[in-house]
Amino acid sequence: MIYNRKLGCLEQAMETLNSRAKTWNIVTISRIKGPLNEEILRQSLDMLQCRHPRLNSHIIRSENSLYFQTEGTTKIALRVVNKLNDEQWTEVVDEEMNEKIDSSKCLMRVVLIHLLNEKNISYLITTVHHAIADALSCIQLHSEILTYSQKIISDEVINSVTLSPLPPIEEIIPEWTKGLKSNINNRLFMLQMGFKKIWYRPKTLGFENYAPIAQRRCNIVHRQLDPDLTQKFVNLCRQENTTVHSALCAAMMFTVAQKITKGNKKDIRVNCLSYLDLRRRLNPTIGDEHLAVLAASMMEFHTIKTNTSFWELARNVKQKREDSTQRGDIFKMMLVAKYLIDFCFRQPKQVAATVSVSNIGKVSIPKFYGEFELEEISFAGSHALYAGVFIIHAATFNGKMLLNFVFSQPAISQEAMESLVNKFMSLIIDMCDLDLDLCFTCKRYISCSS
Repeated sequence: MIYNRKLGCLEQAMETLNSRAKTWNIVTISRIKGPLNEEILRQSLDMLQCRHPRLNSHIIRSENSLYFQTEGTTKIALRVVNKLNDEQWTEVVDEEMNEKIDSSKCLMRVVLIHLLNEKNISYLITTVHHAIADALSCIQLHSEILTYSQKIISDEVINSVTLSPLPPIEEIIPEWTKGLKSNINNRLFMLQMGFKKIWYRPKTLGFENYAPIAQRRCNIVHRQLDPDLTQKFVNLCRQENTTVHSALCAAMMFTVAQKITKGNKKDIRVNCLSYLDLRRRLNPTIGDEHLAVLAASMMEFHTIKTNTSFWELARNVKQKREDSTQRGDIFKMMLVAKYLIDFCFRQPKQVAATVSVSNIGKVSIPKFYGEFELEEISFAGSHALYAGVFIIHAATFNGKMLLNFVFSQPAISQEAMESLVNKFMSLIIDMCDLDLDLCFTCKRYISCSS
């Protein structure tokens, strides 16, 4: 069936990021136990492509506009590589994040990694164009691939239903976001954000070394919190009347702020770019199985004072996030995203934010698929464009929190990033193990019960 249409404004912006900066494509990584091989995976991907019309689309330019087109779309590209040990999957992720998607052919590609020193252990890595998917739908794709793979290996009959593609996000967000009044409000919203950035002048990591956009590379540092530590962290967030997302934002800002101040007792202004799911905020709601870019961003500014405690900052993040959501800023950000992205290209020496946090929370897909066991799953966005930003992508599966820290080189070196990540992890681990709060500039812990 033909599902051709013009790209919406946000989808066009995502294609600009892909083609000009190899940025914002979604890389999803799962560790799988079981007899997954190239033949089974090839069949599964063919079925997946039939189920999702946008996976059976490519992007063409016609009359100065971009369009999704079905006719002429190639099969989802699949390559198989062998790696000696468990840690080498990050090398493949680095490769994937630094290669743009050839959107004129297909909007997804896949790598299957076989580990030579572990029998029946594979890593499945998918890279999907952000114009057609977000992290939640990419996680769901891995579940569907494993479901198909199990049915194939068991010789079961597969009845695959083709989903209806969604219209551009601009058409399914609330009515109040449309029309002349909305356009005026969106312009005022951008002016307000610009004023806040001038007023706050948030501090950032900046550039260790500057490189033009075309010469920037994206890399990843992976960490995990074991199930016991993850549960302690979740419990602490509840105890302190905040959310895991807000606590992650606070930990990221604390880590960068302490690096910048170098122990000096002074206030510091920072800003946080964070993301949240729109699917449950739409009417009607949209399920995770539908491919679309349905994650909205929010930019919030904070002042960390000399006596600010960690949990105080986390509660402040939560409150500002709730206030922004009530004002409808999440929808306004989607509508002005194209202009903000254009600004990043026009001002390549500007740093977009102090930190960026994307946390999809507890992943709600099965662990077992017959002979296959999904041991881990996480995701990362390619962010070569966003130099000088401390970025984290978090997901919790099978009781573990999996953290992917993404950074743009040469603005941040591997050594500097490893140091930041280690400080971030130490902050979380110390608070969980000791059940203590952290005062900012004095760098001392205080009792949570005091």
